[in-house]
Amino acid sequence: MARNFDVYDWIVFVVILLVSVGIGIYHALAGGRQRTTGEFLMGNRKMSLIPTALSILVSFQSAILILGAPAEMYTKGTQYYLYTFGQMLAVLLASVVYVPLFYPLRLTSMYEYLELRFNSRAAKLTGTIINIISTLIYSGLASFAPSTALQAMTGFPEWASFIILGVVCTLYTFLGGLKAVIWVDAFQFLIMMTGILAILIKGVLEVGGFGEVWRLNKEWDRVNFWNFDPDPTVRHTFWGLIVGSTLNWVGSYGASQSSIQRYSALRSLKEAKIAILVNCFGVFILLTGACLMGVSAFAYYAQLGCDPLTSGMIKNKNQLIPHFVLDILNIPGLPGLFVASLFSGSLSSLSSNLSSLSAITWEDILKPHFNLRSERTKAWITRSIVFIYGAVGIGVTFIVKNLKGTVLQASLSFMGAASGSLNGIVILGAFFPCCNWIGAVAGSLVSYAVMLWINIGKYTVIGSSETLEFPTSNCSSDTDISLLNLTSLYSLPTHSPGTILDYSTMAEIQLAYMNSTAVSEMITESPSMATSVNALTKLYSLSYLWFSTFGTLVCVIVGLIVSLITGPTKRHEVPPKYLIPVFDIFCCCLPQKIRTFLHCNIDHTRIHENEQIHEEQINTSVTDPNVYLSRGSKEDQPTVPIDKTGVNHTFQNDTGAYQRYKSPDDIDEDTKM
Repeated sequence: MARNFDVYDWIVFVVILLVSVGIGIYHALAGGRQRTTGEFLMGNRKMSLIPTALSILVSFQSAILILGAPAEMYTKGTQYYLYTFGQMLAVLLASVVYVPLFYPLRLTSMYEYLELRFNSRAAKLTGTIINIISTLIYSGLASFAPSTALQAMTGFPEWASFIILGVVCTLYTFLGGLKAVIWVDAFQFLIMMTGILAILIKGVLEVGGFGEVWRLNKEWDRVNFWNFDPDPTVRHTFWGLIVGSTLNWVGSYGASQSSIQRYSALRSLKEAKIAILVNCFGVFILLTGACLMGVSAFAYYAQLGCDPLTSGMIKNKNQLIPHFVLDILNIPGLPGLFVASLFSGSLSSLSSNLSSLSAITWEDILKPHFNLRSERTKAWITRSIVFIYGAVGIGVTFIVKNLKGTVLQASLSFMGAASGSLNGIVILGAFFPCCNWIGAVAGSLVSYAVMLWINIGKYTVIGSSETLEFPTSNCSSDTDISLLNLTSLYSLPTHSPGTILDYSTMAEIQLAYMNSTAVSEMITESPSMATSVNALTKLYSLSYLWFSTFGTLVCVIVGLIVSLITGPTKRHEVPPKYLIPVFDIFCCCLPQKIRTFLHCNIDHTRIHENEQIHEEQINTSVTDPNVYLSRGSKEDQPTVPIDKTGVNHTFQNDTGAYQRYKSPDDIDEDTKM
């Protein structure tokens, strides 16, 4: 029986928000009290493994997952579940490909890598600006999912939810920095999992067990996994869900600012790899739970004989799970827990964005102009950046809410076009020693422009309607079922939270509007339409699962061509530590001479040896940051320069002993206020 949101639900909801703020206050007062940029942005690179791993996970799995994935399973069947395994494969690849490249560089902003690799500030700023634009737009969209759910369940105004989310997130990020963000994310993961499990378990019990849930879904033709159609314009196929999603997500987990900032805050490369690998298990648990929520919801309404979408009880599929929660969770406090899990998902994504934006804005743009200021002043500047971006994010939310038609579509397209461009410029730097900075910048900008064009053009495509049926036998007799099926399932409002949430089953920052094909699927295709399909229409019809891959290919191809025209970089000009030894990773059984030849005669073995030495030094410095690994006296040690990578440099002295000198991060920690 349906119930209303009562006082117990509000208590649960408010307490969970206050705990998040309390964690921020604690980290503002504990430890070094966020007095240095090293502590505020990177947690002094001494963060704990499990909280950091969970923070990476929930940074990409937001409230959009809790509403979008169940709605996808409910309306289109079980095939989407394969997407889980694509993400898991991406996590595995990220841990062996990207983490060993970025962690030893000790970066604060991932775009520092572009400057180091291409020896070009233009390359760094290209990535930084594209990231800032897309992240700000996503920050404006991330509040819609929980705000819509809370309004549907309680009537609480959306504008108030926007402000609450923005203020709470900005407050604990401003107070506690990366430490607060990571620990709040870990707490919010527990809330999200508790909410998902509560809905899933109660839903399955209401239907009569998982066997009955599965039987009803099979009876209504919802169980469909294997579509091996190679056509990239088909929305969901085995290849798109496994291969396409792997290529989409490997950059997010291994080479995005949100991920690099977190795993670089750990104590060792080994911990960084483990933190990423933990996400493999986390992705499986979260996505499996969310997908089973959709399956159980369909079985529940199939038993009742009336789909809330076709009956008109809800306006669009994004309200499905909130409606389901009020129908089945008749225990005081549980609906509040569900809404809190939605808010937790959004807070984790928003705080990740704020922390990332603060880091790249400081490191890539402002730091050169404030290098002579005291460390305390620098820390307050980075805090101020968080406050500014928090206010801008709230403003963007209200702006996007009031956008209409083409303007909104263009805004969403700016966000969706970024993924391939950013992934491509990293691939050009890490895999192609011949690529120069001109090629990298040109490839990234051309990719961004092409994908922006395709994203906007996608709204002009007319595709085919859905064919799955929905239970309506017990719906009210005065309901026009055929009309409601069309309007509730396949309509896309021009300006509402529903518009954004129709792009809802991908939580990745750069690919957050997955269902852009909804526009192209909402009108039944006629014979005359089919004959008019041309190459351009096919391009516009590309499945969202291949968007990032296509953008990456454009970036790489253009970048290599421009590099060849303008003069490729000579291989000896690129330090091996900025390259990924792909053949060492995937063809390790080949003889070393062959692998060296395939790597354009670049020998990566010495880099691996140095990384192991560096790893030992970092582990030693954790217990005693002032230790010098030398058999000679401290006074006898010669001076070596420290470059802007922040890496702890070592060399062999006459006795064969390796010596260690402090990095800029160590210096920041020791600065007396």
